[in-house]
Amino acid sequence: MTCSCLDRRDLGLLLLRAGTGGVLAAHGAQKLFGWFGGGGLEGTGAFMESIGYAPGKRNALTAGLAEAGGGTLLALGLATPAAGSAAAGAMAGAAAVHAPQGFFSQGGGYEYPAFLGMVCAALAVTGPGRYSVDHALGHGLNRAWMVPAALAGTAVGVLVTLGARKRQVRERNEGVSPEA
Repeated sequence: MTCSCLDRRDLGLLLLRAGTGGVLAAHGAQKLFGWFGGGGLEGTGAFMESIGYAPGKRNALTAGLAEAGGGTLLALGLATPAAGSAAAGAMAGAAAVHAPQGFFSQGGGYEYPAFLGMVCAALAVTGPGRYSVDHALGHGLNRAWMVPAALAGTAVGVLVTLGARKRQVRERNEGVSPEA
């Protein structure tokens, strides 16, 4: 006889959401507030500008909100399609920065942000499970149509942002003389 009160798949989704969401929320708090050794909006903005995400402060705010907000909402299991999509989009931007160093994290590659992004996208698609605020609220912010809408909206935003970054980096590189 099995107990129907505890579903291991829902428990697994809770653990995955809480762990991934917590990591992303902390990472976003570094950008937004300077917590946990982060640069806050000023320091992160300067860094973002240096890697081609201009204007830096606005991009730091956007990335910080996507990470901290998306991560917090994922951990809670609230607005899961939008939360997972936003966090996945932020990780796509991070992966683009690390891509020139290859795949593996030990060499500075994009392995870690790509993994976090895939988990966030998978949670957006899969949903939060029963142990979530979405479930408690009757899934009003977790409808099937919201998944493709959120992922498509995020994809457009990521493509626009990465295109702008690519132009910024290209213009900066073309302005540098070969003797420098």
